[in-house]
Amino acid sequence: MRIILAEDNDILRKSLSFFLESKGFTVDQFSDGKDALDAIETNNYDLILTDINMPGKSGMEITQYVRQTINSETPIIILTSSGVEQTELDSFDIGANEFIAKPVSPAVLLVRINKLLKTRF
Repeated sequence: MRIILAEDNDILRKSLSFFLESKGFTVDQFSDGKDALDAIETNNYDLILTDINMPGKSGMEITQYVRQTINSETPIIILTSSGVEQTELDSFDIGANEFIAKPVSPAVLLVRINKLLKTRF
């Protein structure tokens, strides 16, 4: 299973990537939303994991692009440090499958990833 992880916090991105790879996933990491979007356009991912606030393109822009422009049903999980309820509602409105507030529990993230991938395959 191949995951794209777009997160501008280096420590979080590297630690989540290490954790997911230890669970058998292949992870492509990006710290810039524009670079992540370029990778999404040219590769097939089983799941998109994106921070909401990033340089280049935001997680919201990535989600909108995936859903509206390329019409992909690839599961999307949005990560954010925002505790604002409207942000979570907006994420679901544009097509996110899951929303996880930071700090991220790797164990909870893994359960949500497995849930999304099992419903897809």
